[in-house]
Amino acid sequence: MGKLGFPGGREAWLALGLAALLLLGAAAAYHLTRPTTLTLAVAPSGGTEPALLRAYADELARRKLGIRLKVVPFGGVRESAEALKAGRADLAVVRPDVAMPGNGLTLAVLRELAVLVVAPGASGIRSIPDLAGKRLGMLASRTADRTLVGNLVAQHGLDLPTEAAVGTVPTKAVALAPVEEADIPAALRDGRIDAMALVTTPTSPAARRVVGLVREASADDVALFGAPDAAAVLARWPRLQPVTVPATLFGGSPRLPAEDVATVGSSYRLMARADLSRSVASEVTQHLFEMRAALAETVPAAEEVSHPDYEDTADATSARLPIHPGAIDYYEREQETFIERYESWIYLVAILAGGVGSTLAWLRRRLGRIRRERIEVATARLLELRTEARRETDRARLDALAGEVDDLAGSIARHALNRPTEPRTLGAATVAIDAARSTVKRALSRAGSPTSRPTES
Repeated sequence: MGKLGFPGGREAWLALGLAALLLLGAAAAYHLTRPTTLTLAVAPSGGTEPALLRAYADELARRKLGIRLKVVPFGGVRESAEALKAGRADLAVVRPDVAMPGNGLTLAVLRELAVLVVAPGASGIRSIPDLAGKRLGMLASRTADRTLVGNLVAQHGLDLPTEAAVGTVPTKAVALAPVEEADIPAALRDGRIDAMALVTTPTSPAARRVVGLVREASADDVALFGAPDAAAVLARWPRLQPVTVPATLFGGSPRLPAEDVATVGSSYRLMARADLSRSVASEVTQHLFEMRAALAETVPAAEEVSHPDYEDTADATSARLPIHPGAIDYYEREQETFIERYESWIYLVAILAGGVGSTLAWLRRRLGRIRRERIEVATARLLELRTEARRETDRARLDALAGEVDDLAGSIARHALNRPTEPRTLGAATVAIDAARSTVKRALSRAGSPTSRPTES
């Protein structure tokens, strides 16, 4: 036995187990610190919502926050809603009256739309029934807007022809006539249209411009009205919502409107999958509202972002257009703390850390015992060599014993230099080395020949 043995298989398994624990801890730390990337379906093409949400995604990345958005454009809100429904998107711009995904829950209202009609005072048009047999102008509108207006006139027994009416409009119909914004005054004066329909945000610059152009074409005051029978309309089309246009929104002298105008409308909403984590949904909602002022500097439509109306949590989660629990957490200031959000991971890391600590302590004790056992084995062998040397008379065999003593002494010395060794164990080994060398030396003297190889001091 010239060198100390090393049970490599046992220590290799210990090292492998420790490495596995460390990898698990590193994976947990990576999961806690890496950003969460969500796919966002935006629509309609050319609308203000895609521009707003692209700016929001850029701002999230610029501030290096924990949420990232991958923006995917779609031509219309029907397609973006379908992407959310099919699971191809985590978030989507949805217009509920066009397409409402069954797994969609509201985070925020991006823009509210109201249906309004503005007509010259001389036209005698004061309500939707007065539109019978008239031509109603609309800006280059989307199919969804035409459908919404058609539903409202149908509520009063009027038809909305799908094709432009030529000649006289039937007395039980309302003809929609596309018109460019700049052409509104001339179209009203020439009789090509009798009034203008608006499906837009009442506070938007576009709404103010259209009302101003109708005023320009009118010799007297203008009339502005909506759909006053909101309850009946909502009963038939529950994905719409009531809207109130405040008095004097379009001017205080003369007052327009003279009183609050009740109507109905729709909305563009940022919706999330129902199974999206509450904490993630809350974070998306929080950042959107916190960045609203910054986003408005480049995208004025950010000022229109608002929270959905609700009275209490039960109302919010049971409404026809329910709100995501994560968004409610933000609105109610009941967001999860860091500990609550990552409670399971924290427990796992704590358990792993405890396991790693215990394993290291056990491994240290085990390796210490292995080191001690090696020196103890070598010491026992030295004592065996001393006993053999007492009985041995052959010079060649005694030379071999002397060589083995030297090898064991060198191994013990190298081991003591490279690794901590208990003084008691090392002291016993030193005594054994001296005793073995002394015994071999005397045996060689008796055999009539000095040792042929020097001994280590």
